[in-house]
Amino acid sequence: MNVHRFALTPGEPAGIGPDLCLLLAAQAQPRVLVVVADLELLHARAAELGVQVDLVAVSPGRWPELPAPAGTLYVWDTPLAIAAQSGQLDPRNAAYVLETLTRAGQGCIDGDFAGMITAPVHKGVINEAGTAFSGHTEFLAELTGAPQVVMMLATQGLRVALVTTHLPLKDVAAAITGDRLEQVTRILHRDLVEKFGLNRPRILVCGLNPHAGEGGHLGREEIEIIEPCLERLRADGMDLVGPLPADTLFTPKNLEHCDAVLAMYHDQGLPVLKYKGFGAAVNVTLGMPIIRTSVDHGTALDLAGTGRIDTGSLQVALETAYQMAEAAKAP
Repeated sequence: MNVHRFALTPGEPAGIGPDLCLLLAAQAQPRVLVVVADLELLHARAAELGVQVDLVAVSPGRWPELPAPAGTLYVWDTPLAIAAQSGQLDPRNAAYVLETLTRAGQGCIDGDFAGMITAPVHKGVINEAGTAFSGHTEFLAELTGAPQVVMMLATQGLRVALVTTHLPLKDVAAAITGDRLEQVTRILHRDLVEKFGLNRPRILVCGLNPHAGEGGHLGREEIEIIEPCLERLRADGMDLVGPLPADTLFTPKNLEHCDAVLAMYHDQGLPVLKYKGFGAAVNVTLGMPIIRTSVDHGTALDLAGTGRIDTGSLQVALETAYQMAEAAKAP
């Protein structure tokens, strides 16, 4: 694995992903960064934004060895089906979006890249084009052959992983099984060790119900599923605390002494994290044989081509990927 070279996919071509890549070029990156995108798209968007960026074409067998200087962007030219207009979705370019992800992901598998960073895609337009697509995570899990993946968001001082992700609230309780909880916890623990360099991570685990079930009076999932699972994993040496009531878990006293929080469902953990670090948070996919980080926001079609965007989340995603690659190569 080349720990100094990374792939960046700009996502939906009509959104702010191309803009983020171009604005990022204003500062030199500490690692070699290759944008997997259509060259003409980037030229056109740079003109629209009024920024000067030197776009240098690279490709397999012609990878750069040194980071690009400020004002320069390495681009692996990946052609669009049709020219993209800022803010205007076109299903004909859905295959292009998937091709950028495939190139970057396969490049990580082949060792050309130490990891990949993704700007936002538009799920709706990909599905409208006739391809069943539920998100980056599932697409890359299939590409890499990962049987189970875990979504984790992180910002300064807080990491939150999820047992369930994009489920209706009415379906969450049934999805919290002992097997699922054990798999997710093992992946979280392993990747905190192997990809974040934490020797013995301390993980705080949320209960599912208010007050973590109130001793069974507000639900029995904690007693029948969560607590037995955590006891099994503690016997394997994991430092797990919980299940804890989610309304008091996210306090400075508790978070000061933990490396990650494991939430049972999407809106249990992520509102706290996004309140703490929106615009400076990163989405990390755990459980894959490759490193993948992403921004914490959407395509923002209405802002594409305007220049009124913040590259903060992308910068955090890049820095996190760089740090994970360094931790992964450490003995």
